[in-house]
Amino acid sequence: MAKKKKYYVVWEGRDTGIFESWPECQKAIKGYAGAKYKSFESKQAAELAFGDSYHKHYNFGGKKKEMSAEERKKYGTPNWDSLAVDAACSGNPGVLEYQGVDTKTGRVLFRQGPFPEGTVNIGEFLAIVHGLAYLKKQGMDDLPIYSDSRTAMKWVRDKRANTLLKRTARNRALFDIMSRGEAWLRANTYKNPILKWETKAWGEIPADFGRK
Repeated sequence: MAKKKKYYVVWEGRDTGIFESWPECQKAIKGYAGAKYKSFESKQAAELAFGDSYHKHYNFGGKKKEMSAEERKKYGTPNWDSLAVDAACSGNPGVLEYQGVDTKTGRVLFRQGPFPEGTVNIGEFLAIVHGLAYLKKQGMDDLPIYSDSRTAMKWVRDKRANTLLKRTARNRALFDIMSRGEAWLRANTYKNPILKWETKAWGEIPADFGRK
């Protein structure tokens, strides 16, 4: 009997998205501490899951595990005097957008896209770099930046977008922007803390596009 095909969703890893084989999934998560992924029996189920947060599926019951008040207290509260960034991508790869907002008011400070053939990780990376450059230009070098992507935060620390996405004629402009972002990180210093937005405790990041 032929082995039933599975689809693998990677929410956090070297790259994110829906992969149609375990070897492809392994490439996306290998060497990435805390990778978040799960297999599904159908492509439709995988696509629906990828549109959700990992925490809706990680208990494998299909229901979001609610945090207790005591657990939530461990995370404290966010610094509302900050910049929040996020990205949205329809498909993997798909049409990509990213934005930065005032965490306290939700006012959009910058927004870029749509870019064809992008990934969420690329958008999250560019959003942080854009945020750093924006705050440096504004003379706000002590304002924190919140992101809900550990992958993007690592890429910024490494000064390299470690994506598995292949460069094509359609996404050439996006790759050029990534290269400029990497060059900016190598050429500039910054003091802005880049902090993890704790979605489990605080809800969706204020920069979220609301498409989950």
